[in-house]
Amino acid sequence: MSPKTRSIVIIALTQVGAMALWFSASAVVPSLIAQYALSKNMQAALTSAVQAGFVVGCLLSAFFGLADRLDPRRFIAAAALLGAAANALLLTIDPTTPVAPLLRFVTGVAMAGVYPVGMKLAATWARGDMGLMVGILVGALTFGSATPHLFNLIGGVDWRIPVAMASASALAAAVLIGFAGIGPNRSPAPRFDPRAVLAAWRDVPLRLANLGYLGHMWELYAMWAWIAVFLNASFALALPQHGASLAKLAAFATVAAGAIGCVAAGYLADRFGRTAITIVAMSVSGSCAALIGLLYGGSPAWLTAVCILWGIAIVADSAQFSASIAELADPARVGTMLTFQTAMGFTLTLLTIHLMPYLIDALGWTYAFAPLAIGPALGVWAMIRLRAHPRARALAGGRR
Repeated sequence: MSPKTRSIVIIALTQVGAMALWFSASAVVPSLIAQYALSKNMQAALTSAVQAGFVVGCLLSAFFGLADRLDPRRFIAAAALLGAAANALLLTIDPTTPVAPLLRFVTGVAMAGVYPVGMKLAATWARGDMGLMVGILVGALTFGSATPHLFNLIGGVDWRIPVAMASASALAAAVLIGFAGIGPNRSPAPRFDPRAVLAAWRDVPLRLANLGYLGHMWELYAMWAWIAVFLNASFALALPQHGASLAKLAAFATVAAGAIGCVAAGYLADRFGRTAITIVAMSVSGSCAALIGLLYGGSPAWLTAVCILWGIAIVADSAQFSASIAELADPARVGTMLTFQTAMGFTLTLLTIHLMPYLIDALGWTYAFAPLAIGPALGVWAMIRLRAHPRARALAGGRR
């Protein structure tokens, strides 16, 4: 196995192992509801706190340029250790107290040192395959995002077990990342410049790539957060006897299928162009968002098939926005630009995730997902503009 292959495998495994901390709370919420009668506000807080912590962590990292100024392997290891400790402390407290969301917030801050920094580390190994390198990492993360639905399908698991397993997984990731190498593309550490992050918006190609990413994120996490609820409600109408279990399996398949989309889109984008693949992916996912509700209450087989298509398309473009930033940004500031991009995207997800209940009440399940298509429409426009820009030749070896 070559040093490059070994390092990419290690980085991907580290991402899955450490980012399990993010999903641990989602997996145990049903058990906490049953055991502690967890309020809806606390349920939302446990989910939102980690998102908010991640955004704060990314902003701090971007401001100080940590992803570019520190050894990425040590940064990831330290962040994984912090997240593992914060997550493990959940086992020592009453999960109905405000301390629980505070610990989830700290976990989110720690994850800012894992996900975008992992992409930066993978980018140092890219040689004409930037899309595939980042796509593998986002694909691994996507598969990890699907695991809570398996926990819910199995059921009956003491909530402490998956929480403890997530912390153990992050500890293993902190050790494992030390065996990864840094690729030949790493630039010397830049000097501290808090104004450097402003290039993400002042530089036109970077701004367009970030707008495309924001359009993608407008749709992604709202769909991931609510697709299981939608499928459960639809299957309950079509299959009153067995709908609940099949809906959980369909939700897992929907999210997990995105891993295929990430890797396939990465391979194709390196050969046919970043903007081309993102435009196709967002066109498909936006169409699914607009039309999926028309299948509500209908054939579970057809609904599952369209949901899986949506699951593949909705995240297929994700890594390509990051790859575009890596190719368009100052090489010495790639980590900072990736971290800031991630911060903007996840800030937007806090809005759309909490907007969905109001859309469901106002529009019903038939049309609740349709407003999510606004994001991909904006993203397509931005990537068409980027494709026409002269600096788009820097993407995918000139393939745009």
